[in-house]
Parts: sequence; C-alpha cells; structure tokens
Amino acid sequence: MLYSESTFIENISLHIVGNRLNEENIRLSNKLLHINIELNRILVHHFLSTFKNNEYFNFYHDIDIEMNEVYTCVKNIFENKDVLYTQSINLAKHLYRQCMHPQIKGGEFYTVYFKNCILEGEVVDAIGLFKSENKDTFLKVTTLKNDFKIETIEGVNINKLDKGCLIYNKKQKSGYVVSVVDNTNKSIEAQYWLDDFLHIQQQNDGYHNTQNILSIYKKFINKELPKHFDISKTDQVDLLNKSVAYFKDNEKFNIEKFTNEVICQSEIIDTFKQYKSSFQQDYDIKIADDFTISESAVKKQVRSIKRVIKLDKNFDIYIHGNSELIERGEDNKGKYYKVYYNEES
Repeated sequence: MLYSESTFIENISLHIVGNRLNEENIRLSNKLLHINIELNRILVHHFLSTFKNNEYFNFYHDIDIEMNEVYTCVKNIFENKDVLYTQSINLAKHLYRQCMHPQIKGGEFYTVYFKNCILEGEVVDAIGLFKSENKDTFLKVTTLKNDFKIETIEGVNINKLDKGCLIYNKKQKSGYVVSVVDNTNKSIEAQYWLDDFLHIQQQNDGYHNTQNILSIYKKFINKELPKHFDISKTDQVDLLNKSVAYFKDNEKFNIEKFTNEVICQSEIIDTFKQYKSSFQQDYDIKIADDFTISESAVKKQVRSIKRVIKLDKNFDIYIHGNSELIERGEDNKGKYYKVYYNEES
C-alpha cells in the first residue's frame, strides 16, 4: 500500500488534451508549472489520496516492451528527470491519438514527478499521469464593504480524481509497478485509458491470484455447478462459506488442499479444475496453484459473494455459518425452510 505523508512534487507539467474524433485541439504548455509549498501539498493529496488498494499492474507489449509508448517515456524520465517536460509532450500527444470515441471528454493532463513515496515499506520515486475530465460548480462569496457578492466558479474538485496512474521506480525490466484509478465510468469508451493509452496488465502476484481464484470459484458455484450436479441452494451457500473460511484462516493457497478441504467430492473437484483451466484459456489469464493469500483481495472479493437464498419476493435467508442448521422441505402449503438456532437477538 502507498503511504504519502512525506511525499512531495518535484516537477509537474500540464497540457490540455481534447477529443481528437470531435476535432477538439491539443494545447501544449511552454514550460513546467511552478507551484508553491501549499499548492504542492494540496496537489499531492488530490493526486494520491485515491490510491488505496494493493492491486498492481505492469506495462507490456505483445512484441517488445520498448514499443509501449508510455513505458518508454517514463523510463526516459526516471533516467533523467530533466526531460520530464519533453516527455510530457510525447505522452500528451500519445493520449490525444487514443481519444477516438465520441463520448471521451477532453481535459487537463498532468505529468508529475513524486519524491519520497513509500510503497510496501520502501522509499521510491514515482511518476504520476492524471487526467481531469469532469468539472464541478463552486460558490464564491466575497465581501464588498457592508454587502456580499456570490458567484459561481467552475473547476476541479480536489477531493475527486477522474483518471490516474502511478508508476513506481521498481521492476523496470518487467514493466514497472503500476497503480491505476479510473473513477469516471466502466463503459467501453472508458477503457482507452487502461488499454489504449497505458497498455497495462495485472501483475501475477498474490493479490492477482487471490482475486481471480475467488472470482472463478464464485462463478463456478453459482452458475456452472448446477449445470452438472443436482445441488441445493443451501449447499451452494455452504460451499461459498467454506471458501471464505479457507482464505481467512490460511496464509498460503494450495489448489489441492483447497479443493480437498472445501469441495471434498472428487467429481465436483474434477469439474472445478476443468472449469478453472477453460476460464484461464478463454480469458488469457494465469493463476498459480500455490501462492501467498492477499488479505486485502480477500476482503474485496468477500463483499461481492452473496451468501443468500432468495425466496420469491417475500424472504431472503442469509447463511453465514453451519448449513446443517437449516432444512428444506415441502408440505401441502408449499415449499419451506426450517431454521434451528440457540439465541435470538
């Protein structure tokens, strides 16, 4: 995780990048921005406060990493900070070439050199690329002798970051360590920032593996398993609960230990492994069979696991533990669930 209490901006460049398809212009500044100490502090908060998770990426290219435009520009800046302004122009022009969807908004594009970033306990320099696409309306009140004047001002909310990318000066040969933020939207046109401009992929680390194996397992239990086996909703929820317990109770993931302890039945284990293999091939992702479990990835994925049985539009039954305390049956009134408990609160 990033800690930025002692971080400050050493250099910063600003350009305006419009939508090329809509024939909007690109406006390049003549020099670096000069900011005072107070503005430096405010901008550090604006740019970095949104980077809170442990999900990391790296630059890549199908032929040669050096052909990734952003990677090459960033590498040149890390090697010589004096070229930040020149490389910021190259980055702005590259971004402009990617703005080829009518819904992409133009805005301010910043290239920033940060000192004293602390990542996983290590002090590193970082380069930030940020784009502001949305404007808010603010009220400005001024005093005129014994009277007041109120007017509206359009500007960027310093507590909101639209698009951002932090490149840490680590693992340069494998495409650096990269964090990203995209708070605008998740539609197809928004992917130009991640795919077309940055051209990044998830790092194959504990966070990546934990997130993906839990996501695959959840899809398997909810959608694939009922296609092959006669399984009740209660048993599905029980399998989800067991998986959550496994990831919370263990520091390491092992595919054999996980399937034997959580799934147990050999036929379902074989079906899950086949599904996992097909999923990796279809979506071109790799998940290790052994890895260190990421606690932050578990917390994020558990929030999306719905351990609930929905009954028509009348009731929802949430199962957090022992599924043996709930029974399913049917009588002349219809289908029912019987729930056993010790205390009522």
